[in-house]
Amino acid sequence: MMDRTVYKAGKKLRYGYTTGSCATAAAKAAVLMLIQQEKIEKIRIETPKGWDLILDVNNQELSENIASCSIIKDGGDDIDCTHGIHVYASAARKEEPGISIAGGLGVGVVTRKGLGLTVGEAAINRVPKEMMTKEVLEVLPADFGVVITISAPEGVELAKRTFNPQLGIQGGISIVGTSGIVEPMSEEAFRDTLSMDLEMNSKDQDLIVFVPGNYGEDFCIHRGIEASRIYKTSNFIGYMLEQAMKLEIPRILLVGHIGKFAKLAAGNFHTHNRMSDSRRETITAYAALAGVQGERLEGIYQSVTTEAMVSLLSENERNIIFPRIANAIQERVRRFSFEQVEVEVVVFSTDQGLLAETEKAREWMEGISNEID
Repeated sequence: MMDRTVYKAGKKLRYGYTTGSCATAAAKAAVLMLIQQEKIEKIRIETPKGWDLILDVNNQELSENIASCSIIKDGGDDIDCTHGIHVYASAARKEEPGISIAGGLGVGVVTRKGLGLTVGEAAINRVPKEMMTKEVLEVLPADFGVVITISAPEGVELAKRTFNPQLGIQGGISIVGTSGIVEPMSEEAFRDTLSMDLEMNSKDQDLIVFVPGNYGEDFCIHRGIEASRIYKTSNFIGYMLEQAMKLEIPRILLVGHIGKFAKLAAGNFHTHNRMSDSRRETITAYAALAGVQGERLEGIYQSVTTEAMVSLLSENERNIIFPRIANAIQERVRRFSFEQVEVEVVVFSTDQGLLAETEKAREWMEGISNEID
């Protein structure tokens, strides 16, 4: 377990280490066990960040010609679905000196171009391969040859909760990490994954759908919108709009829950609550414009959630307020994109369902929808 920490937003957060570091440590430990013909309990590696890691070695197995072990992934306080899994490495002796690296069960296989890896090979990225090569060669005799196989059996199921299937990586997780260290609360890698998904899969699409997260995705899929056109933005709506502009995508349908989109109506294009939380001010302002007054207006302003705000409005008031909010979002995005893309907007509530849609939104949805049985 990592014991390095950093303070962010007043919180003490712990660093972790990547699947690439796990694979490197497991590979080095397996090779050492094979060479020395004895099990080892801990292994040291140097990460590209310059930090040394001393990690516990688990599940050691040893015979004359093969050794294997695992390292437990520690995501620190930036936990993702791979946190806590075992990344395994086996080292099998071969006649030719040197090393070769392959992927085993639970490590994905690349099926599409554009990832910087050869189609058909294991999804072990360049930096982890370089780490493994460097660390293993430090302990490998010149006349010794090994085949290193990296596996992560839990990765078969975990990969279904990642972007790997959309990126053309099938059957498992990727072995990744450019620094070997997981920085807590890092946004960069997540943004890169979102934009890579868009770049790889939006080719030849003249209309795409942006949703902040699972609620928006479920809303779209329930209405038959083709899943291949739906892209998540998370809190990075402005960033993803910029990526779409770079790719010259001409039409974007924005579909989102009022909780996120109330912020967008106020011109906040990064919707994390630490960056912007204008929900109650926005909905209260539009409610006041629609004639809501007194205690009811105060009740909206004091509500903790947008669902509670919506529940305080009559159907007639909702039919006035939320189309105005949808149109405000459309105008904000048009200005943000310098009129380079056409934009339509759909706003919904979990309790009330569809709240509003801009003029062409329904026509666009029907054009990219499958038949629902």
